[in-house]
Amino acid sequence: MLKFKRAYFPPLLIYTSAGISGLTSIVGIFFLKDYLNLSASFIASIGFWAGIPWALKMPVGFLIDRYWSKKYLFIYFGALLISLSLLIMYNILANREYMELYFSITTWFIFSSILTPIGYVLQDVVADAMTVEVVEPDFRKNKKNLHNPSIKAEHTMVQLYGRFAIILGSLLVGIINLYVFNNISQQINDLYKAYANIYLMALIIPIISISGGLLAKREKKGSIEKYPISKLDYQIFFGSCFFVFFAILLGTLNFSYSREIVLVTSLVLISIIIKLLMKELSKDQKYTIIGTAIIIFVYRSMPGPGAGLNWFEIDILGFNQSFFALLSIISATITLIGILIFKNFMIKTSLARLFTILSIISAVLYLPSILMYYGIHEITSVLTNGMVDAQFIAILNTAAESPLSQIAMIPLLAWIAKNAPIKYKATFFAVFASFTNLALSAKELLTSYLNNIFVIKREIKDVKLENVLEKADYNNLDNLLISILLITLLVPLATILIIQKSKFKSKD
Repeated sequence: MLKFKRAYFPPLLIYTSAGISGLTSIVGIFFLKDYLNLSASFIASIGFWAGIPWALKMPVGFLIDRYWSKKYLFIYFGALLISLSLLIMYNILANREYMELYFSITTWFIFSSILTPIGYVLQDVVADAMTVEVVEPDFRKNKKNLHNPSIKAEHTMVQLYGRFAIILGSLLVGIINLYVFNNISQQINDLYKAYANIYLMALIIPIISISGGLLAKREKKGSIEKYPISKLDYQIFFGSCFFVFFAILLGTLNFSYSREIVLVTSLVLISIIIKLLMKELSKDQKYTIIGTAIIIFVYRSMPGPGAGLNWFEIDILGFNQSFFALLSIISATITLIGILIFKNFMIKTSLARLFTILSIISAVLYLPSILMYYGIHEITSVLTNGMVDAQFIAILNTAAESPLSQIAMIPLLAWIAKNAPIKYKATFFAVFASFTNLALSAKELLTSYLNNIFVIKREIKDVKLENVLEKADYNNLDNLLISILLITLLVPLATILIIQKSKFKSKD
């Protein structure tokens, strides 16, 4: 039985603040739907660009390896950026006319959407490095521990604690949202006021992460400074900086296929950096890492339905803010229970087998939404005297789906931490985390493609005159969901089959 260490607390506080970041997610759904005239495709595009700042983890990770004693500055600066983002959203809602004197509300929203991930990147990269350090504080003895089952088990447990902290924050958020949105007035002014107050409450997020930094400052036992920092390869740092510069430069330009060019070039640059990091590893280790990385990337890049499904649930199924808050509470609670139940499964199961199982389950879980589009909830409601309605089905689906992402994430993060070379624990973690986050940018890109093919429109009203500017159109939602189901099922399974029959077979 692994003992819980006091050194785990600082990174767990930072992870908890990340979990509480979901406090504004429900507001975001309704704000986008009701007050910003943005298409589902454009919203997915914002998600693509907002994912790019996570590439900052690479140069920041290198700097953390080099200047570990200054890690608190990264935490504090990240907290500042998050605070600015929250204050922008608060003023959009509370002082809209004043904000529009300088920029449009859409511009402010995009600016806030970019600031937020940068702030979390700075904090997350420090927390990740901390979780690596608490397992193996003496990095000079790392080589002989690489295949030690107890080391793998502790890495998995530390990442489990980290996910637990994030979800606990999400659970708290769900309870707060349920309280705030319960019987909320639908008058525009009342909604604006409630939404604005939530952004003010969210300022607790940077306070919690700062407390993690202050606590870490008191813990000065063991350090990444133990290994020879003078021998770090600065090609990795400059390559990482070039990658970030390239992503930001192209991100500011508006030309055809800019997102595709950024994604492909980013993958090439990160592959080069990974190659530099793996110089000292054996050929067998290199093949295993490459094969496992491809499987992870493909699984995480599968497209989602985008904002259109939320709009359908709001407009057609009648889900309101309070019900979305209830779903978030159920999701967080079931996830907490799920990761505890599947703890041993995550420790013992190979990643290839794990992602095979998760791909099948993920695809199957789109079926309830597809069936509700065709009205299955109306039939079940009649047969069960109103008990099994749309909300009941949504709750069951949420309960089944909730643990999946964390069951995938925990072994993935443990794998990254365990396979890092001696000198580059923080950098390796940051590079592979950036690589897997690029998969999320690919996911947003594919989601955008599908939303352009299967166009979903929600009703758009003039906020002041309350007349309808554009009617809702959900005729393509079934084709969108069926396409996603097939892609989610077939593409990862085919990838795993090919990798496992090649020299890049994943052995972790």
